[in-house]
Amino acid sequence: MKTISNAQEVATVPHVDLNKYVGKWFEIASYPNFFQKRCHCTTATYTISEKGYIVVENRCNRDSANGKLSYIKGKAFIVDNSGNAKLKVQFFWPFKGDYWIIDLADDYSYAVVSDPTMKYLWILCRTPKMDPAIYNKIIVSLKAKGYNTDKICLTEQLV
Repeated sequence: MKTISNAQEVATVPHVDLNKYVGKWFEIASYPNFFQKRCHCTTATYTISEKGYIVVENRCNRDSANGKLSYIKGKAFIVDNSGNAKLKVQFFWPFKGDYWIIDLADDYSYAVVSDPTMKYLWILCRTPKMDPAIYNKIIVSLKAKGYNTDKICLTEQLV
C-alpha cells in the first residue's frame, strides 16, 4: 500500500463475498472526476462472468437526470490475497485502475470504494437514496481516514 502524506494508509475491508456484492449499485456521492463529467443518476452493475472476472456496467444520464443514457462496459479482476476487496478494473485495454472496497455494510446495503492514492472515491448504495444517518457516519469515517470530505459531491438520483 502507498502512504499518502497527511493521511493514513488506505485500508480495505478484510473480505468481500462476491456473490453478495454483485448486482446493481447507485452512486450516492463521489469525488468529481473527468470520466464522469456531466453524469447524473449514475449506477454500476456487477456480474460474475463464466470466465471468473467481474463484468462492470456503468450507466449515467448526461447533462441532466433525464438526459441521454451513457454506458460503458468493462472487466474487473480480483487482486490475489486481497480477500476480494481489491480489484483491477479495465474499460480500455491495456489500462487498469485500482478499485478498493474500503467500507462495506454487513448486509451489503452500501459500499465505499477508493484507490491507494485516495484520488478517487465513490459512496454506493443498493437504493437511489441513502439514509442520512448512514451517509453522515460514512463521512465521519472517511474524514478520520484522511479523506478530504469537502471534495465529495452528491450524485443526483431519481427515486
